[in-house]
Amino acid sequence: MAVGESSVKRYVVKLSGEERGQLEALLRKGKSPAQRLLKARILLKADVSEAGEGWSDGQIIEALETSVSMVYRVRKRLVEEGLEAVLSRKPRAIPAVPRIFDGEKEAKLIALACSEPPQGRARWTLRLLENKVVELGIVDRASDSTIGRTLKKTRSSRIADNAG
Repeated sequence: MAVGESSVKRYVVKLSGEERGQLEALLRKGKSPAQRLLKARILLKADVSEAGEGWSDGQIIEALETSVSMVYRVRKRLVEEGLEAVLSRKPRAIPAVPRIFDGEKEAKLIALACSEPPQGRARWTLRLLENKVVELGIVDRASDSTIGRTLKKTRSSRIADNAG
């Protein structure tokens, strides 16, 4: 098929027999996430080794209904980092946002929510709790939605259903 076209490519896919077997087994089982299976199909179609099909990027994109950037990224990652890197999820470059309420702070919030509400109020609202946890120095800042999610996990709050 377009072997001459792929030899001009910067990231040429040449799979070993062992790598081909691993990808084919992955597809036969079919129990992997869809993205992993798509990457395996892209590599098998792009392979220019003797056992490979050597398809052009255009043919792969059309046949697998994927994007130019996806085919490019899969080729590049295989050449630069190897087969395992292509098939595994990339670790986050930026760590996830740390939780505002750890176990101790969450316990303090729950205790506050279960305590008597401020004078003149029948119950704690999310906004009242939001202001109180900051005032007491439990956390530096928190939104009423964060407090609502935290309390919802416990199922033991006496909070009003609305935030008002």
